[in-house]
Amino acid sequence: MNGFTQTREVQKLPEKTRILFLVDGSGSMLDAWGKVNQSKMTVAKRIMTKLVDSLRHNNNLELALRVYGHRYAKELNNCQDTRLEVPFNPKNHSLIINTLNDIKPKGVTPITYSLEQAAKDFPAGTGYRNILILITDGIESCGGDLCSTSKELQLKGVFLRPYIIGLGTRAEKSLECAGRYIDANTPDEFNTILNQAIESTLAKTTVSVELLDARQQPTESNVNVSFINTYTGLPMYDFIHQRNEQGKTDTVEVDPVIEYDLVVNTMPAVVRRHVMLTIGKHNVIKIPVPQGNITVQQEGRKDLQAVIRQENQQEILQTQHGGDTFRYLTGKYQVETLTLPRRKFEIEVEPNKTKTIYLPSPGIVNFNTISTGYGSLYEINKDGTQTWVCSLDNQKPRFSLTLLPGRYKAVFRVKHASGSKYTGFKQFTLKTGETITVNVFD
Repeated sequence: MNGFTQTREVQKLPEKTRILFLVDGSGSMLDAWGKVNQSKMTVAKRIMTKLVDSLRHNNNLELALRVYGHRYAKELNNCQDTRLEVPFNPKNHSLIINTLNDIKPKGVTPITYSLEQAAKDFPAGTGYRNILILITDGIESCGGDLCSTSKELQLKGVFLRPYIIGLGTRAEKSLECAGRYIDANTPDEFNTILNQAIESTLAKTTVSVELLDARQQPTESNVNVSFINTYTGLPMYDFIHQRNEQGKTDTVEVDPVIEYDLVVNTMPAVVRRHVMLTIGKHNVIKIPVPQGNITVQQEGRKDLQAVIRQENQQEILQTQHGGDTFRYLTGKYQVETLTLPRRKFEIEVEPNKTKTIYLPSPGIVNFNTISTGYGSLYEINKDGTQTWVCSLDNQKPRFSLTLLPGRYKAVFRVKHASGSKYTGFKQFTLKTGETITVNVFD
């Protein structure tokens, strides 16, 4: 077989979805709400019943119901008052509706504990997206840390970022740290928000990331684009960007429930933070990443390496091998060759151009120091000053170094010399491709 064609779609959304409704059954849900003066629980039951009933014919969706604060009176302050009333199963819609209608609000609000227990409600195994929708009219009343608990469960992959729907003024914006918080001030708003949450969960959402060149055209490609969960920092998708033969940017399907940080792994990386996708639509995200090339070459040498940094930055972007060509964002860089001596070049990468750094062929110096000892090699600059290059071998009296052509000075003292005044030195000049011998004490 002479070629390979990748035909299997490796990164795709699971076909099936599980949605767990975590519903507040605490005493405050008896408070009147809306123009018709019905209780919040009555309104929630009516709207949820209609919604659950509308989902009967979706064969790729499974539902479950957990309720908290509904079994023990408020005076008992039972902070473990939560129960999975209806577990995940196909075609359990009627059971969820009937169970909802039987709920009678009573107790306190153990949201954190309920969330911890809800993690066990999702069956193990792959092939499902796990979604949790929390419906509450109040905040945690049992001292739990809802935010850290929610984040921990998301990090473990138990469920995606929860939807938190607040009913009326008792629910606070502080719940936002635990999920995507939306406050419903009226029954009509609750109906709209709940349906939108379901729609966003089930809607097919696609995205194209257009990588723009210096002319703001989407011609850049073939780099890794990472979709990072903004809240957890976990990578959700990694795509190698592609354009087809007509130059059109590839389209991928991603989960719209999550807020993303997009990382375009150019050199250096470009990050677009807090990207929210328009649900059920095709999203086009334009990110400028104009690039050019850097090549480092040395005549007669293939093992050359060079360190690349951005201008005025200590962090190393990349160690580049001689002869290789790499793309970098346009801008100013420092290229430091790992030669003896090292050479530093300040360059500017321009759009779609290649900056090539040429180094002359090195030479070889065979050193003879009579005996082992201690020493240094200096390069003599054009103005007569000297720059330290390296220490000389203190284990052998004869050794070799590969050096760039130039003027040098070797300084050496043998190990058993009786004083510093016995330090010897020898100046020499090395030409391109030349091999010479330096006897330090001649």
